[in-house]
Amino acid sequence: MVNTQMKPVASLLLVLNFCMFVIVLGIGGWAMNRAIEHGFVIGPSFELPAHFSPIYFPMGNAATGFFVTFALIAGVVGAASCIAGLNHVRVWTADSMPAAASAATIAWTLTLLAAGFACKEIELHIRNARLRTMEAFLIILSVTQLLYIAAIHGGAARI
Repeated sequence: MVNTQMKPVASLLLVLNFCMFVIVLGIGGWAMNRAIEHGFVIGPSFELPAHFSPIYFPMGNAATGFFVTFALIAGVVGAASCIAGLNHVRVWTADSMPAAASAATIAWTLTLLAAGFACKEIELHIRNARLRTMEAFLIILSVTQLLYIAAIHGGAARI
């Protein structure tokens, strides 16, 4: 038996999280594209620069590469978990809840990891407005994703 009182709350959080994950993917994609286009250029002798890092980003600080990489991973997994959650909200049965809850929990843990790198990037200061926006979205997403997990678990009634 499933409690339907939490269904509107879960639906609202699901749509909010999906939109925020798409925005994170857009900004993260921009940052990754900029890093690829404006990163290190290796000369004809193929000598690496002295301070070469495979995760080098021309904007931001030392944490930017890790932050953007994990933000993209969290965004993709988060958007996929929202699609799985859409099926659960549509059906809203006890049988569909474990799949939606486990996908949302995996997305939440990856979002927490990316939010941790966002906090490190905030601590190191030097970053542009788009990175600050992505940091804010990931920190907010870490809370709203947890609320979504609580909402779908709150829909499971115990007999």
